[in-house]
Amino acid sequence: MRKEDFEDLLNGAAERGAERALARLGLENGHAARDIGELRELLEAWRDARRTAWRTTIKVVTTAILAMLLVGAAIKLKLMGGPQ
Repeated sequence: MRKEDFEDLLNGAAERGAERALARLGLENGHAARDIGELRELLEAWRDARRTAWRTTIKVVTTAILAMLLVGAAIKLKLMGGPQ
């Protein structure tokens, strides 16, 4: 068998295998590229939302701790209506 014939046979088998894999995933209708692109966008949006939620949580906790320290310092320095 010539090298070119073998490569053609191998390429054909690879294409059929890829088509079967896409069919098993439900992406065989020609819109696979668009569907995968949309899935990637959705995954990236989920990652951004998760990252933003963590950052917001950290900011809220940090702000609460600083606020408690500030109130505690104000009470200690008798700047607020604590016991005299």
